[in-house]
Amino acid sequence: MPQLNEQELQNVRHFIGSHETCAQKLKTFAQQCQDPQIKEMFQQSSQQAENTKQKFLSVLQ
Repeated sequence: MPQLNEQELQNVRHFIGSHETCAQKLKTFAQQCQDPQIKEMFQQSSQQAENTKQKFLSVLQ
């Protein structure tokens, strides 16, 4: 894989932070939710955001 320039690296870091925030918020929403279907939807969305964050992190390794 080619080296990332400074702007690309900054963008990847921004995406990682955004997905971390999103995953945490969705996880909190799931914990507070009473409806089982909506709770599951929040949990799945949180996991997807976490998975995407991990993919971005792998770019930096």
